[in-house]
Amino acid sequence: MTKGRWGAMVCVAVVASHLMGCMAQTQPTEFFQLTPESLSHRAMQIRLFETKDEAELLSASAAVLQDLGFQIEESAREVGFLRATKERSAREHGQDISRFLVFLLSSALVLVNQPPIVIPVDLHQKIAATLITRPVNPEGTRHEVRVIFYRVIWKGDGLAGRQPIPPGEQRMEMVRDPVLYQTFFAKLSKAVFLEAFTL
Repeated sequence: MTKGRWGAMVCVAVVASHLMGCMAQTQPTEFFQLTPESLSHRAMQIRLFETKDEAELLSASAAVLQDLGFQIEESAREVGFLRATKERSAREHGQDISRFLVFLLSSALVLVNQPPIVIPVDLHQKIAATLITRPVNPEGTRHEVRVIFYRVIWKGDGLAGRQPIPPGEQRMEMVRDPVLYQTFFAKLSKAVFLEAFTL
């Protein structure tokens, strides 16, 4: 192998690893570790409502989730629990560009009898919402609503060297878009005609 070909392979490998490293992922074990952002995430997920009617609060929460395109999958009114999901495409324009650039840069590998690198892209996602209501005072006149949005993403197929990456690889990550949480709580406040308070 000539120095020029070796240099081209190293360059392609560095660029490919950099592009793949740009995508932030949350591993399942990270879900249970506290980070400096944990308090701000918790504040984003929780609101307090001055009401005695927990059943009405739970019903209104279900209606708001349905209004946002979710389907209720589980409901346990006696413990104030809801779980809802919706499925969407996960295709992002930036991933397709990265996939094409890595393929283009790695096409020099053909000179050393190696196939180009084809990185997998996100194809499909299931977004889930888990919601819990609970009284926070002995009189039961104030209730906390906590909603957590997360998503499972399925990747398409790819190729790394001669090792194929099968379709269907998946990862799970928290949804940390404050607009989604603000929209949910704004709609919930209107639905129950109550003002939501932060902790």
